[in-house]
Amino acid sequence: MPDLERTLDALAEAIAWPPTPELRLPVRRAILVQPRWYERRWALAAVAVIAIAGLLLAYTPTRTAIADFVNLHTRITHTSTLPTPSPRPAGPIGARLGLGSPTTLAGARAGVTWAVLVPSSLSLPDEVYLQTAGDAPSGGEVTLVYGAGTGLPVAGQTGASVLITEARGRVDQEFFGKIIAAGTTVTPVTVAGSEGWWISGSPHEFFFVDSTGQVRAETLRLATNTLVLNVGGTVVRIEGNLSEQQAEQIAASLG
Repeated sequence: MPDLERTLDALAEAIAWPPTPELRLPVRRAILVQPRWYERRWALAAVAVIAIAGLLLAYTPTRTAIADFVNLHTRITHTSTLPTPSPRPAGPIGARLGLGSPTTLAGARAGVTWAVLVPSSLSLPDEVYLQTAGDAPSGGEVTLVYGAGTGLPVAGQTGASVLITEARGRVDQEFFGKIIAAGTTVTPVTVAGSEGWWISGSPHEFFFVDSTGQVRAETLRLATNTLVLNVGGTVVRIEGNLSEQQAEQIAASLG
C-alpha cells in the first residue's frame, strides 16, 4: 500500500486538471424553471376537476341536472343500430343509367336496320332503350335491361342485374390494352362460334369500331364483369355481377 500511495501522489502531480467551472448560475437557472410546489398543486387540481366533470357527464341524471342549470338542452343519445341506406331513386332503371329513350322490344327492332338479339335463357327484358341521336353509334344502339327478377345479383345501387347492349361494329384485340388497369383482366373466348373477350374486374370504358369505321369509347354502365362478342357484324356486350360461365350461357342463347 505505501508503494501504491506514492505512485498515486506522483500521478496526481503529473496530471494537469482542468479548472473547476462556475456552477452557481446554471444551478440557479435550473431551480427557477422548475414549477413551484403550488403551481404543481393547481395543475393537479385542474386535472382532477376535468376527470370529475367527465364522470358526472357520463351519468345521465347528473348530465340532465347540469344541462338544466346552464340552460343547455342538448340531447345525447346512443344507438347500436346502423342507419338504413337511402333507397334508390324512383323511376326506370335505364333512365338513371343514361341509356337513351325508353321503348319496347318491337319499337327497338323497328328503329334499327339490323336484327336485335334477345337471350332465350332469360325472360323478356324489364326495360328496353334505343339511342339513335346525339352521341349514339352509327346505326343506333339498343340496350336490354334486366332487373332483380333474373335471380342474378343486382349490381351495386343500379337496380340492374344484367345489361345487354348491342350496336353495329366490331371489336379488335388491340383496343383492350386501353382498358386494362389494376384488378382488370381480359381473356379471349369463343361463344357459339363468335369471337369474344371476357373482361373481369371493374372496367369502366369500352372501345369498338362502329359501322362507319370510327373508333368509339363508351362507358360500361355497371362497372362489373363484362363479356364482349362480335356476332355477325354486331358488337354485343353483356354486363353484370356474373361469372364467366353465366355470361357465356346468356350469350349462347342469343337469337
